[in-house]
Amino acid sequence: MATTTYPLLLLLLLLAATAVAARAVSGGGGGNGTTPSAYEMLERYNFPRGILPAGVQGYVLRPDGAFEVYFPRPCEFLLARRWLVRYEARVSGSVAAGKLTALQGISVKVVFLWLGVGEVDRAGDKLSFYIGPVATSFPLGDFAESPRCRGYDDFTAAASS
Repeated sequence: MATTTYPLLLLLLLLAATAVAARAVSGGGGGNGTTPSAYEMLERYNFPRGILPAGVQGYVLRPDGAFEVYFPRPCEFLLARRWLVRYEARVSGSVAAGKLTALQGISVKVVFLWLGVGEVDRAGDKLSFYIGPVATSFPLGDFAESPRCRGYDDFTAAASS
């Protein structure tokens, strides 16, 4: 009898773990009353939604603040009409107390090199982006709306056809 109970118990545990993981992932739509969108979660942590480009497909936020954000494909856009920024299809890091740390999957083109953005912090009405030992700051107003990724409109139309 114990040999048949063990696989059933294992199956129930696996189903419970899958249900918990599914609740941690958002489709990015938001406003459905159950799971906030990635943009709404940013605002809960006192960051503007425009720090993420439009097109988030989902995210995972763990209790320790570690997160992952998913896009349908890599995304590029111009920040402040000057900086070419690239988000990979998966971006990860940690959020706590006005800081996004240990960022992976975000880079900025400087001259001919792509350099990783390792940290973003908020101090008052400014956001500072740390690229190695160098930091550059922007007013919060620059992030009121999510930037649009180059070619996403064409990609979205092709994917829905």
